[in-house]
Amino acid sequence: MRKVAVAGVGLVKVSEHWGKPIGALFADAALQAMKDAGTDGVDGLYVSNMSGALMQEQLSMGALMADAIAKPGLSAVRVEAGSASGGVAFHEAVKAVASGYSDCVLVAGVEKMSDVLPEVVTKSLVMEEEQEYSAYTGVTKPGLSAMLHRLYLDLYAEPSEVGMMAVQSHENAVGCKHAQYPFRMSIERAMDSPMEADPIHMMECAGVGDGAAAIVLVPADTEGVEVAATTVATDYCSLPMREDPLTLGAVKTAAEKAYKLAAVKPGDIDLVEVQDDFTINGVLSLESLGLVEPGKAAKYVAEGGSARDGELPTNTFGGLKARGNPLGATGVYQIAEVALQLRGAAGDHQVEDANVGLAQNMGGLGSTCAVTILRRLGR
Repeated sequence: MRKVAVAGVGLVKVSEHWGKPIGALFADAALQAMKDAGTDGVDGLYVSNMSGALMQEQLSMGALMADAIAKPGLSAVRVEAGSASGGVAFHEAVKAVASGYSDCVLVAGVEKMSDVLPEVVTKSLVMEEEQEYSAYTGVTKPGLSAMLHRLYLDLYAEPSEVGMMAVQSHENAVGCKHAQYPFRMSIERAMDSPMEADPIHMMECAGVGDGAAAIVLVPADTEGVEVAATTVATDYCSLPMREDPLTLGAVKTAAEKAYKLAAVKPGDIDLVEVQDDFTINGVLSLESLGLVEPGKAAKYVAEGGSARDGELPTNTFGGLKARGNPLGATGVYQIAEVALQLRGAAGDHQVEDANVGLAQNMGGLGSTCAVTILRRLGR
C-alpha cells in the first residue's frame, strides 16, 4: 500500500449562503483545493453529503457535483454516514490512492441547511438515530445528548465546566475567516442562554449553516502532510443498548486502531479536532479518544488544558460550535484544519511545533466514528 498525502485544501466560510445553490458551494471549495494542489485534473471524486436527499430532495450527488466542477465522465460517488460522512468519505478516498487505483483524488463535503425550515433540520439530525425504537418517540438529537449531559453532571462535573467547551471553541474562532461565529463568548453568556434541552443551553449547541470543504489526495513524497492513519468504527445506534452510555465505543475503537496504524500514542498528539456539536459530545470525545481520563475532560477544558496554547490544543479554528457544523462537510473541515496546522499555514491560529494531529468525526451520538491522524513529513 502506498503512503498518501494531502496536496491541497479548500474551505468555504460557513454561513447562510442564500444566493448560492449547493453545487456552487461545492465548486468553490473543490476548485480552491485543486488550485492549492497545483492541479486541474483528478481521477476520482468522493462527495460527502448527509442530508441532500431530504433538504434539497436531491439524489445523484456524485454526478451532480462532478457536473458542478465541469468534469462530466469523472468517477464520482456520494458517501453518507450521518454526521460522520466527511470522515468516512476521506477514509474511502485515502484507500483509493493507497491501493494504487487512483493517483489524484478529490474528497469534498457540502451541506446546504439554511434554505429549509428548522423542523427539517431537526428531522435530519434524528434520522441518524435508530428509528423503530428511538426516534419514533419524538426525541430529538439535543434531547438524547441532554441525557448524556445530565448523567455526566451527576457523576463528574459542574455545568459551567462542561460549558467551557463552547467558550474555548469561540475563543479559538476569533479571526478565523471560514468560521460562522468568530466571536468570543463568556461562560456567563453560555449559562444564561435559554435551554435547548435541559441541561443543555442554546449556546452549548452548534448552529445551522451552509458550507463546503475539499481536500486533494496524492501519493506521499518526502515532504508535506502524510495521512498516518484513517479508521472507521461503529457502535449500537440506540443508547440503551450500550454498556456505558458515557463511553463512545465507536470513538474508542476507531482511535485505538488509528494509534496502532500510525505507531503513535495519545500523548504524541499535538492537536485535535473533536465533535463538539454539543458541549457534552466534545467532552466525551476527548475521553473516548484516550486523550483525557474518563470523567476528567470537563475540568481539563475548564482549567485551560485544551486551549490553543494549552497542553492539548483542541478545535483550533473554533470547532463545530463556532466554526460551524454543515453536517456532511464537517469532517472534511476538521481534517483540512489539521492539515493547515501541520503545514504551518494556520496563521494566527497556528499551534507551535505541530507535527501530529488528529481529527475525530462522529455520526449520531457515536453510532459511527472516523478518526484521521495526519503527520508532518520532512522534519
